[in-house]
Amino acid sequence: MTDATQQLTAAPAGIEAFTFGDDVSVVDGRSLWEYFDGAWINADWYEPPVPFVGLAKCYRMSPHHQSAIKLKVNLLKKHFVPSRWMDAATHERAALDFLQMGNLFLEMIPNVARKPMAYRVSPALHTRVGTKEGYFYWVKPDTVGLGSIASGHEFAPGSIIHLREPDVGQEIYGLPEWLAALNSGLLNEAATLFRRRYYKNGAHAGFIFYLSEPSMSDDDVKKIRDQLRGAKGVGNFKNLFLHAPNGKKDGVQIMHLSEVAAKDEFLNIKNVTRDDLLVAHRTPPQVLGIIPQNNGGFGDVRTAMDVFFSNEIMPLMDVMRQVNDITGLPVVQYRDYAPMMVGPAS
Repeated sequence: MTDATQQLTAAPAGIEAFTFGDDVSVVDGRSLWEYFDGAWINADWYEPPVPFVGLAKCYRMSPHHQSAIKLKVNLLKKHFVPSRWMDAATHERAALDFLQMGNLFLEMIPNVARKPMAYRVSPALHTRVGTKEGYFYWVKPDTVGLGSIASGHEFAPGSIIHLREPDVGQEIYGLPEWLAALNSGLLNEAATLFRRRYYKNGAHAGFIFYLSEPSMSDDDVKKIRDQLRGAKGVGNFKNLFLHAPNGKKDGVQIMHLSEVAAKDEFLNIKNVTRDDLLVAHRTPPQVLGIIPQNNGGFGDVRTAMDVFFSNEIMPLMDVMRQVNDITGLPVVQYRDYAPMMVGPAS
């Protein structure tokens, strides 16, 4: 998000709204996890515990976050078997919504006999759980205030299937499992944006060439200036030889203006926040294409993929198959996983 401190949701009087960018602990005050205390109601539906607009924007807050989610989606896509009720495109969107938003809403499309003809995704960004059991609503955020509702559509009762990532604080909406790494992801983005603005500003270039050497004549100074001006374009980064017989200590000094590289710990921030995101997603770094910084590497990628699929993707498949239990139809089906074979080098 380009503006992490933007207010992303509205709250009724007396309730402090959660905003991405708040640097507070989750156990201090009325924080993210306590936002649903009392489960305040907006019209006929419940508001989610965190602003879904913010969750959707955070999909691209970090390449490690987006890549980890896309990896899981791709593995589910690879093993998905389309059915008469769900095609591959619908399944891909369903998996993405569940992993990023922590909620999946599937709308049943009836045929002329009022039987299920197909299931399509109702985006979690706009879908809300009604206060009456079995009722759901599609809402459109106002263009002025992201939290105020301009219009709403009521789905036919019983036509929505709702799968959610369990949350310990409430049972109306799900919350994504990676939410604990939200601050790390936003810090990763903030560090990158800071460095981009720093270079775009031009403050990284240049230094002060301080010359107080009395043995240097005006002609020597002019030659040095001409040499520095000529160190541009092709052949730049040239070495400059300076000879000052009987010169004094500190008569010639190079004082760099650019000290940000040593102060903002850019690489450390990027590496630490990356590790936090990988831990939150429980994704091996080698399957994301991360280059190891040590000679030992990350180990065999095939073994890592086998363990990752068994521990992470198979449980996701079981979650998606809950649609079958609810509908009584084989809507979601997957092929069996074939472990990566280790053979002789070709």
